[in-house]
Amino acid sequence: MGWKNIFSPQKEAKASASAPLMVQFGALQPRFTPRQYDQLAKEGYQKNVIAYRCVQLVSRNAAAVPWLVTRGKGAHKKRLEDHPLAALLAQPNPMQGGAELFAALYGFYLIAGNSYIEAVGAQDTLPRELWTLRPDRMRVIPGRSGLPAAYRYQVGGQSVDFAVDAITGASDLLHLKTFHPLDDWYGMSPLEAAAASIDQHNDAAKWNAALLQSSGRPSGALVYKPPHSDTAATLTDEQRETLKTELENFFSGAGNAGRPLVLEGGLDWREMSLSPKDMDWLAGKDVSAREIALAFHVPPQLVGIEGSLTFANFEQARLALFDDAILPLIDHVKDELNHWLAPRFGDDIRIDYDIDKIEAYAERREKVWKRIAAADFLTVNEKRAALGLPPLDAGTKPQGDAV
Repeated sequence: MGWKNIFSPQKEAKASASAPLMVQFGALQPRFTPRQYDQLAKEGYQKNVIAYRCVQLVSRNAAAVPWLVTRGKGAHKKRLEDHPLAALLAQPNPMQGGAELFAALYGFYLIAGNSYIEAVGAQDTLPRELWTLRPDRMRVIPGRSGLPAAYRYQVGGQSVDFAVDAITGASDLLHLKTFHPLDDWYGMSPLEAAAASIDQHNDAAKWNAALLQSSGRPSGALVYKPPHSDTAATLTDEQRETLKTELENFFSGAGNAGRPLVLEGGLDWREMSLSPKDMDWLAGKDVSAREIALAFHVPPQLVGIEGSLTFANFEQARLALFDDAILPLIDHVKDELNHWLAPRFGDDIRIDYDIDKIEAYAERREKVWKRIAAADFLTVNEKRAALGLPPLDAGTKPQGDAV
């Protein structure tokens, strides 16, 4: 058997021995997104200040890192300032700038575990616009080969399909997803891992609000002691209803806080609830907040959790945020963009980000520069190559001590 027979046209399509098992049932049928997305967005992002702050910290800081476009590799790599791809990343569509679009992209990714970009342009032409699409409206349509056959975006009963090439996987839609151990088609949100802690934190906030609305006092009991031993030790239904109405109208709520309670007719007040100190309410709330921040790789100090001294100062905590959360996220998106978008503008075109623009790395970057500059065994061009700079032409000397 010759090579041509082994790699016949029928065998050129991507075929995995295990991939068809993923679509034994429901091939070419839309697979719905995880149903808890709306709850994750409401309870985890809209109603929880810690999760909201974590998502904003990561997405906004990541979106502030500027993209750049290069051609070539190694010492021959050249930065392209005036390139159509650079212009597209800076102004992806008429309604959004680059930072706003990527902040939404990162935000969807952190909340849903999935994020989508649509490339818009005439057929067989370069993309002219980029748009983010809401993940809860997207459906993956599995193909028989184990790859998506298409993506379906559905709003208000109307839908549009984005086809996927069965061989190359090329599509006008890019699906970014996190690792999910139990789902072949969708990613897992960090909010899912922190769901129990988010519920505890939200319940603590509701408990605090209810306490304030009840005049800031623990609940108790009014005990009726009849003035005479021969009197029944119970109130009539009318007396009980009158007493309840009076307490609700005149002694409950923030507006009645501190109003003295006048007891008569043999009534005595006894507190029955545990105090906030006994319940260790504040400590429990802080533990939940730390666990939420942990799910997003955000140092607790940056979300205002008191007593969090994991890092010696704010600068070290901010540096850890970039090392553990922001740069891994940007690297993931960069790799996907280089696979999906950059080849449309040329085989040697690459998308990268300007790490020198990250202020948190200023001190670390200065140490690297000093160490390289002090390396007497390196030539000027070797030092420049170590810093990612192009070589100087023969006979050209840097000014002063510049590398």
